[in-house]
Amino acid sequence: MADATVATESTETTDEFVNTVVIEDAGPAKKRLTITIPPEAIAEKIEDSIGTLGSEASVPGFRRGKAPRALLERRFGKAVRNETKNQLVADAYAKALEAHSLRPVGNPEPVESLDEIELKEGEALTFSVDVEIVPTFEFPALEGVKIRKPIVDITGEHIDAEIESQLFRAGTPEPRESGFVENDRLVGRLAVTRNDEDAPFFVEENGIVVVPPDEDGGRGPIVGLMIDDLGPRLKEAKVGDTITIETTGPDAHERGDLRGQKLTIVFAVREGVHVIPATPEEIVERFGLGSVENLREQVRMSLEHRRDQEQRTAMREQIHEYLLEHIDFELPEKASEAQVSRTMERQRLELLYRGRSAEQVEAAVAQARESSEARIRERLKLQFILFRLGDHFDIGVDEQELNGAVAMMAAQHNTRPAKLKADLAKAGRLGELASQIREHKAVDRVVEKADITDVSAEEWNAEFAAKQEAGDGAGAKKKPSAKKTGSKKTTTKKKTQSKA
Repeated sequence: MADATVATESTETTDEFVNTVVIEDAGPAKKRLTITIPPEAIAEKIEDSIGTLGSEASVPGFRRGKAPRALLERRFGKAVRNETKNQLVADAYAKALEAHSLRPVGNPEPVESLDEIELKEGEALTFSVDVEIVPTFEFPALEGVKIRKPIVDITGEHIDAEIESQLFRAGTPEPRESGFVENDRLVGRLAVTRNDEDAPFFVEENGIVVVPPDEDGGRGPIVGLMIDDLGPRLKEAKVGDTITIETTGPDAHERGDLRGQKLTIVFAVREGVHVIPATPEEIVERFGLGSVENLREQVRMSLEHRRDQEQRTAMREQIHEYLLEHIDFELPEKASEAQVSRTMERQRLELLYRGRSAEQVEAAVAQARESSEARIRERLKLQFILFRLGDHFDIGVDEQELNGAVAMMAAQHNTRPAKLKADLAKAGRLGELASQIREHKAVDRVVEKADITDVSAEEWNAEFAAKQEAGDGAGAKKKPSAKKTGSKKTTTKKKTQSKA
């Protein structure tokens, strides 16, 4: 058991029975709950479960509801007791959280596997769980915070670039055997092995790898890992080749068993796809826009909307910095896999919400995995702060707001809202999206009362570049790279605000 610095004991009534709850400090922002369920509650729950089973079970040779209890016990007793145990544990845990006003973050971690705990009539059931909780702290002044708003005018150059991107997305794919260029897609079997083990721990038969844009210097993601010279390797390959890449698992990877480990990626290229961009006239005809001028006007309005979103994001990030600077509390000594996974998922949803393409999102998440432990802890701290900020303003999210966010994301990614919502629900992301909306609303309350100064895009970008340079000079963590003769590692730039 982890060392405990504080322990409190209480009793909680469940109907006429009383649970005993002992709460101990299990580390920064973590509590250990030891809960004892009395034997009377267990006996009654088992009796109820057997009774329900007896009225519903179909047993050969007996009419429904007429099977002897002894027979039911022999045939279904173990399954009934396991289900009863799970129900008792879940109910007791939920009541303990409510009674002690604990706000958990993520799922509880059993100290001892529940599978090893046997439910016995006449005996109490005792179990312990560790749960991360939202820390308590005081907020600084939330009115009159000085922030800056980048002012960006949408120009013809912006419109041309966006149309070029749309022409590519609406283009015609054609097979290509070799001579790959930026944004081409290679399809094949991806396998990843850890520390030269015999069998890979990850296999994707139809993996897709995109040739990174030239402006990124050949650096791009594969299986969620950033590789420095991925572009040149893909451009030199042809269908039928096998590309082998060695790298090191980043310290901020969601899976703790991959951090700092030697990883070998084997990509067997089965096919290549090159996209022939559509023409503006084809886009006009496809969407019934009437003319290229109408297309440009529609793109302008879309960019202005995106610009407004980015301005709001930039101001929110400054509030984030203000809160991080003025609030201090203890965090868990080391970010857990669940915590890191939540921060990555939150970043993925934020970028999708802002209209980024799937390729841009995955590249950004791969870069985030290269963050230092300090950067991950900063993100975790911010999540705790924003959670409490939502409580401070008593902010909730209703179904209409959730559907509105889904609809906006669907429009940005040219898909149906119902399909996107179903996909998010299937992936377990709707809860994270609701949390994100809640955080946005909370931070926007502070933005509304802030002291805002307009700045030009040029001035904003100069400040952004200066912050990046400062981040590089402050001992920024080096990025893991493919182990290839002559390849260089580059430093991670700490991004503290959005570039206009």
